[in-house]
Amino acid sequence: MKTDMQLKNDVNEELSWEPSVHAAGIGIEVHDGVVTLAGHVGSYGEKLDAERAAQRVFGVKALTVEMDVTLPGSSKRNDTDIAHSVENVFDWMTVWPKGAIKVKVEDAYITLSGEVHWQYQREAAVVAVRYLTGVKGVIDLVEIKPKVSASVVKTDIEAALKRSAEIDAKNITVDVNGSDITLAGRVKSWSERDSARHSAWASPGVRTVVDNIVVAF
Repeated sequence: MKTDMQLKNDVNEELSWEPSVHAAGIGIEVHDGVVTLAGHVGSYGEKLDAERAAQRVFGVKALTVEMDVTLPGSSKRNDTDIAHSVENVFDWMTVWPKGAIKVKVEDAYITLSGEVHWQYQREAAVVAVRYLTGVKGVIDLVEIKPKVSASVVKTDIEAALKRSAEIDAKNITVDVNGSDITLAGRVKSWSERDSARHSAWASPGVRTVVDNIVVAF
């Protein structure tokens, strides 16, 4: 078990190792394995990369993010320009039916709404716009249309968990309520937790995944 000081040093080194993150602008606090990142970053993409870098560190139980996106002058754009950029990107996407996802931009925050059939479609929309110049954040309100029965979803997810080499499926329970999935149990790493969540999202018709899995080191 790492001490909070060891964990703080490891997170700081991981942030410094990540080339897309300016680690000097990020403050780190650790209490009982819970890491807090604070400070200012130059883009929404950098903020996300910093979060992922911290989560990669072994021993991190939870992450609190208090970072602000402070755009440099050269990156500032008005909402109309950002909205046009998003629409241009979506015009080239073939992942979902044209017009399925709606876009609103306010104060450099992009809000996505609409309906799709799969989680990967919703995820692709967010990934496509979060690194655009001038964006401070992305709010994902896209919904997933249910397509299959709850019993089929549960069976498919449990089978996917058992197939995964990264997951000890016997330590994870799957509860299905309509199109909402709740995962619970204990795993040994963040990557195992992420793999379990990905397996749940991969089933068609899943609308939400509640992740109650505990990372136990």
